[in-house]
Amino acid sequence: MRLSFLEPLYKQPGPFASVYLDTSRDAAIEDPDAAVQLRWRHLRDALTSEGADGDSITAVAGTVGSDADVPGTHGQAVFTAHGHLALLDELPAPPARDTVHFGALPDTMPLIVQHAPGIPYLAVHVHYGGRHSTYATGTVRIEAEVGTWPLTKVTPGHRLDEEIPVGDWTSAAGEVGRELEGHARRIDIETVVVAGDVWARGILIRRLPAALRGRAITVEGVGESEPGRALLEQRLTSLFTGRMAAHDRALLDVFLAERARDGASAEGLAAAVSALQRGRVKTLFLNDHPESPLRLWVGPEPGQLALTEQELRSYGVRELSEERADTALARALVGTRAELVVVPEQELRLGEGVGVLLRYADPGSRE
Repeated sequence: MRLSFLEPLYKQPGPFASVYLDTSRDAAIEDPDAAVQLRWRHLRDALTSEGADGDSITAVAGTVGSDADVPGTHGQAVFTAHGHLALLDELPAPPARDTVHFGALPDTMPLIVQHAPGIPYLAVHVHYGGRHSTYATGTVRIEAEVGTWPLTKVTPGHRLDEEIPVGDWTSAAGEVGRELEGHARRIDIETVVVAGDVWARGILIRRLPAALRGRAITVEGVGESEPGRALLEQRLTSLFTGRMAAHDRALLDVFLAERARDGASAEGLAAAVSALQRGRVKTLFLNDHPESPLRLWVGPEPGQLALTEQELRSYGVRELSEERADTALARALVGTRAELVVVPEQELRLGEGVGVLLRYADPGSRE
């Protein structure tokens, strides 16, 4: 996963107020706006106790709950600094619990984890009214969406919606397939998920360009979704839960191969910090442990991180603070343009929850 979406945040100086809040507009909630504001009041008190300045708290207050147009269950991540909004991101799922943090670095790891696995896909639902229409008047309707899972749940991707006379469908399906291919190329999709009428979708799949046809799978069920939510959302949830993006899987395979031959890889927090200090990390692999007590010392620059205060001071850093390890690692990755792969622990348990694939092996010693 590339973390370029965080670059604007780290270009701003801290300290930062970081807020994760459940802002769901679920039908089961009688007054969602009032519920959001009640949760925010509790968080505001927590921010104050952490030493947040009044301007930063005011900036958060003016932002939380601003996603009233997003239906269903979801959340918000809000980051402010010096009284200004630094970053706002919609969360595909509510946070496990509402949290705040005020410190030198923004608490970005919960946001990063919600962006994973970041699977680029094309969803297509083919409706056919021919079962109760004449051949002359029936229509085939194609709904399609290109997106990245799971972000599409709260940030809809590019949509296509066309209706074609059923008598023209056999010949028109090829043209629709080429149009879908053009949209899919925008994000280099890895999976095409097709639902709907068996006859109509079968014709479309057979006429898809080869690049798409080889990635197509069919799922049963209807494709209708709530406005503002992902097309085929429930089917995509079942399909993608627990799955890694193909790009991340390929990086993990390289890491495992390098580890097997004592090559350009390392595990453990100390090894990761050492490699990040020297800009040698190509990809960092992380088991998500939000409860981890591990901490690092950091300075103003991304590469200024260390296990101890004394080590960081020995490099001439004077402005420093102690932060959560995953928070410090995230900033270092963004600053060095390295990638991050969130690895499910059942897939691979890493030493201290962290491993690195290096840009090059050290011929003299091993990390």
